Amino acid sequence: MALSESQLLKLTEIAQRFGATRLILFGSLLNVDTTIRDIDVACDGIVGWKLYEFGALLEKEFRIPVDVVPLSPPNPFTRAIETKGKRLL
Repeated sequence: MALSESQLLKLTEIAQRFGATRLILFGSLLNVDTTIRDIDVACDGIVGWKLYEFGALLEKEFRIPVDVVPLSPPNPFTRAIETKGKRLL
C-alpha cells in the first residue's frame, strides 16, 4: 500500500515548511504491492539539525519510521535515488 495523494501532499507541505527545495521518495514505499514499513525520503535545502527535526515531525505525523537522506553532496547512492525515486518537489 502506497501513500495516498493527501498524505503525499502533507509530506510535501511539511518539507516546504522546513525549506526543502527538492524532495524524492524512494525505497519500498514506491512498490504499491508492499505494506508500508517505513518512509524513505531524500531532500535538498534542509540543513543541519533541521534535517533531524524534519524526520522526527514526519514520524510523528505518519506514525511510522522515517529515513531522511540529504541529496547534497551527491554520491552514487543519491544519484540512484534521483534516478529511481519519485520526485515530489
